Formats: sequence, structure tokens, C-alpha cells
Amino acid sequence: MFNFASVLDRNAHRYADKIALSEGDRELTYAELGARVNTLSAALRDLGISSGDIVAVLLYNRVEFIETMLAASRIGAAILPLNYRLSPAEWQYILEHSNAVAILTEAEFAAGIDELAPTLPKVRHKVTLDAAGDPSWLEYNALLRRHCGLTTPLVDVEPDALQRLMYTSGTTSRPKGVMITHQNVIWKNLAHILEFSLTAEDHTLVCGPLYHVGGMDLPGLATFHAGGRLSLIRRFDAAAVVDAIEKLRPTNVWLAPSMMNALLQLPDILDRDTSSIRFITGGGEKMPIPLLDRIAGAFPDAWFADAYGLTETVSGDTINDADHMRSKVGSVGRAVAHVRIAIFDEHDGPVPAGMLGEIVIRGPKVMTGYWRDERATRDALRNGWFHTGDLGRLDEDGYLYIEDRKKDMIVSGGENIATPEVERVLYENPDVVEAAVVGMPHARWGEVPMAFVVLRAGSALDAEGLKDFCRTRLAKYKVPAAIECVESLPRTPSGKVLKRILRESIS
Repeated sequence: MFNFASVLDRNAHRYADKIALSEGDRELTYAELGARVNTLSAALRDLGISSGDIVAVLLYNRVEFIETMLAASRIGAAILPLNYRLSPAEWQYILEHSNAVAILTEAEFAAGIDELAPTLPKVRHKVTLDAAGDPSWLEYNALLRRHCGLTTPLVDVEPDALQRLMYTSGTTSRPKGVMITHQNVIWKNLAHILEFSLTAEDHTLVCGPLYHVGGMDLPGLATFHAGGRLSLIRRFDAAAVVDAIEKLRPTNVWLAPSMMNALLQLPDILDRDTSSIRFITGGGEKMPIPLLDRIAGAFPDAWFADAYGLTETVSGDTINDADHMRSKVGSVGRAVAHVRIAIFDEHDGPVPAGMLGEIVIRGPKVMTGYWRDERATRDALRNGWFHTGDLGRLDEDGYLYIEDRKKDMIVSGGENIATPEVERVLYENPDVVEAAVVGMPHARWGEVPMAFVVLRAGSALDAEGLKDFCRTRLAKYKVPAAIECVESLPRTPSGKVLKRILRESIS
């Protein structure tokens, strides 16, 4: 049985009275969660949703997010987690491109979805967690009440059946839909259960967004797979995270670099009781010894598991083990179980240990491809390997060191920002002749977008006007923090913009 939802059936039988999922004061045992998921599966089925359909989820970290994922999986459908930080225009593209047939959201986002509804004829059902005053919306709890006590048979799916469709910025002007299968999720979970020695006694505090593989999968669903507990924090807040650690006593947490920095900035962090945390999963930045020392001061009993992974591999392909956290400082560790990592040259051939090249990955947790994008799939999956576009090297012990991120990618507060996506919006302004976007260092977010723009002759447009233009078309975190108007952009003889020179020009 390759349906990931079968894990809930097992755990509901074996750990019936154990807390599976919590959010604030809400707690659900495995038996209670199993009953609710069966009920919701029946409701989705009665709405005409079935195998192969896509159900979008636009929520903060809510119990209903996990319930909907499990219920959709149970009947052979897949979920589409939507980033709540995106603009309605960005939601529109993703919902249209994915062919989603339904969406679940909450009051804060309902108006934005209503604005898009006339342009999305394939979205047949809109469901809200809140009271539905508008008859075009269905109420989540009302659906559960109408189907209370019903059970639904678990659909047996093929290993490569779609479990989740996650859109990633990648390095293109439009986000790409990563096809994550039931097999991908199960193999990822098993690898992380082995790597972190997860058992039913483990308890993951989920403070990263569930629309991101960090929040959902590192280790997230692996803890659930093992029969452990997931405690959700609706939105990240550093003080709330530490409060939850003291109150709930979780054993692990995933923290993006900006989240870790926020925790370390709390004035009382050294006086708080974080002793329940046995490991923290991180990644995204090279980890210097001084920062490791600060983490150790705040979490004296924790192993900081520096990791490397991508949405395309359901996260966590390499993890630096506790024994080498300091002796291999700067490394993101060795490949987890059932994953192979190699370094290839420009001819797709392996290079010796210590040599720089492109990081490539193979194994059963690698995606099957990009949704409705055969060209991008062919480019990424070649000769049995997933080509990440990242540069790195392997030492003689097989430990991976990341030397550069995907070309031109900006990572801001743990969020990927594709520079062509921002450039595309800038080019929509008729006064913009040329545009290039690069990452600019930022004390809090790591880096933020900065744009270099060539305006048409005689234009009265200025940087603030361009920012206002972008704000109506992009998520707030993608809007350039600075815009410099220049006479021309530096280019190679073949016409490519030299973004390296632009980055070097930022003081």
C-alpha cells in the first residue's frame, strides 16, 4: 500500500489515545484525527473530488491543513499548498496552471480568492474555516457535521501517484509545480526516521509554514509517520516558539536561518528552558563556529543538524551528524539513506573529491518532474540524476559543502525569490527598458531583492514609483527593497547581464 494516508490508519490503531496533532489549545489523538479525516474524505468524495484531482490549501498552520492533506490522499487526490505571502495575481497563476478543482482557505484570504473566482472556472468548490455568509462558500465544519461518522475506503495508489503539488520559484519567471508522489514522501520519511532515530516518543514543533518543505517535511511528516506528535504554531513568532518549547516540551524543531536569528536575539533566550530539544534542523547558510556557539548556548542539549535539500527532493537530502557538527563545520553532511549525491562537471561527468561542480541527486525521494512543463523536467532530470543547479564539492569522507546557491536565486528569510520573476514584473512597466535583480545583504532577512533599472528616455518614473508598481503585482517580500536607475546594464559579449558585477557594486 503506497498511499501515505495508510500511515494514519496504522497509527490510529496502534496509538489511538496518543496526541497526534495540536494547535494552540486544540489537541487531537490519533483516533480522533482518523475519524475526522475519514469524515472529511467522505465530504470531498461527495463534492465529486476523486483520484487525480488537485485541492488547493491556503491556510496558516492549522489542524485543518494536515487533515485536508490526509483526506485528499485517502481518496487519491493531491493537495496544492499555497504560499499565503503571495499576491492574488500569483495565486491566480498557480491555481490556473495546476487545474485545481477546489480550495480551502480562511477569512483573511477569502476576499482575494473571490476576486479571482471569475477567472478560475475549474475551481468548482470554495471552502472556508469560518462561518460562510456567502452561499458560494462551503463551511468546513458544516461539511464534517453532514458526514459525521462516515468512513471512506483507502484508495490504493501507484507509487508515482501525485500526493502533493508544491510550487517553487526556481530560477524562472513563473513558479514551477513540483510533482511530489506518495513514494517520494514515504521514502523521505523513512530516511529521516533513520537519520534522526525518530520514534513515537518524538514531538516536532512546526513553526515554519506548512506550505514549505521545511515546515512540512524537515522532519515534520516523518515524526507523524513514526507515531509521534506534531504541534503547530499558526505563524512564526520567536517569543511564541520559546514559550511553546517550555510548555509543550517538543524534542525537535526546524528553523530557517532568519528564524534561528530571531530566537537568538530574544533578550532572555539564555535563561529559557530548552532542554527538551534534542535536535534542531537547519540549513541555507554556511554555519560558522561563533554561530554554533551561540546556538549551543541557547539550546545546550541539542544537536544542530545542518542540512541540504530542495522542494524537488522533499527536503533533507544530506544531514550533518552530531559527531561531526564541529569537525565538519561548514558541511551540510552526508547523503541520507537511499539517496546518492554526486558532483558533476559541465559535461555531466563526475569529478574527484574536493573538486567544485554541480550537485546532482538520485533516489526514490526525487520528484517525478515539473507539472505541465516537459522542457523543465528534461533539463532537470537527465540520465537518472536530478541536476540541482547548485555548486558544491564532496570531501573524501562524502561530506557535502555548498559553494553557491542556484544561479541568481535570492533566499530571503528562508523564502526563495527567483530574480526573473521580479524582473518580469518590472518589464511590465512601459517606462522600463531593461531590468536586472540581484540579492542585497540584509541584517534580518539574510538578503533582499535589489533592482537595477534602465528607464526610457524622458521618463519621470522614480524608484518609489516602481516599488509601488511592484507592490500591486508581487508578494511583499519579493518587492525590491532598493531600486537604482542606471544608464546601462553590464553585459557579456553574447549579451547576458553580468549580475556578478551588479552584486559587487552594492556597498
